[in-house]
Amino acid sequence: MSSTEAAALLGVRQPQLSSVEAGKTGLSAERVRRLGQAAGMSSHTFMDALIDFGQRSGKGWWSEYRGVLGAAHLDLAELEDAARSVVTYEPMFVPGILQTQSYAEVLHRGPYRPMPPEQQDAAVRFRVRRGALLTGERPPVLHAVIHEAALSVTLGAPEVMRDQLLHLVELSRLPHVTIQILPFDGPIAFGTGFVLIEPEERELSTALVSHIEKTLYLDDPDALAKYRNRFATLTGEALPAVRPEASPEAQAARNSLSLLQRILYPLL
Repeated sequence: MSSTEAAALLGVRQPQLSSVEAGKTGLSAERVRRLGQAAGMSSHTFMDALIDFGQRSGKGWWSEYRGVLGAAHLDLAELEDAARSVVTYEPMFVPGILQTQSYAEVLHRGPYRPMPPEQQDAAVRFRVRRGALLTGERPPVLHAVIHEAALSVTLGAPEVMRDQLLHLVELSRLPHVTIQILPFDGPIAFGTGFVLIEPEERELSTALVSHIEKTLYLDDPDALAKYRNRFATLTGEALPAVRPEASPEAQAARNSLSLLQRILYPLL
């Protein structure tokens, strides 16, 4: 269905439909149902989820950064805000939602994320605000696999990595946060980081794969299945999760917490 046909079906003008597509305005439940029926949609659960998305304005705390940061930043924050679960794999950096302010500052003000100076402060504040989701009223279930390389590199002063590692340990105390480390002596790692975000309706999931030029957004079933399977493999290859509250007897002989402690010790 073309945008012209969709506008005619909904009884709106093209500029209004463009605003909906850009996430600036929502659609009424009746119009979302009309679109779904025209597309041959039969799942009532899926339809209800689409209606929920369609009635959102696309506005939230991230809206104040519109025009300051790129659309990829805003889209990610909106997806995370609506997520039931988030799984993420990072081979070279701590996942953004788990970063401390000082770690984010080094990334955005160094050669890793080149951007105009006027955007740097905003990008750091934005990243820290994303992390606040994990301690908010409705946090998603988060499962992160991080390669040991991301925790062993020199990034700024020693205290930057020290505070970041301690932050990971503290976050892992949250019941909805699971952090695993993939060690150097494990199987060859998957080379590209990715995030898989699932809302209440699993069919509306999105996989995000970051590249230098842009972030890819994948939502077709085959791609989602590929990344779900890949993450399942990564969790099996990584060390058992960080569990600071567990007794020494309950911990595996080698686990993600013991590896974090070994990396952390020289920084204390």
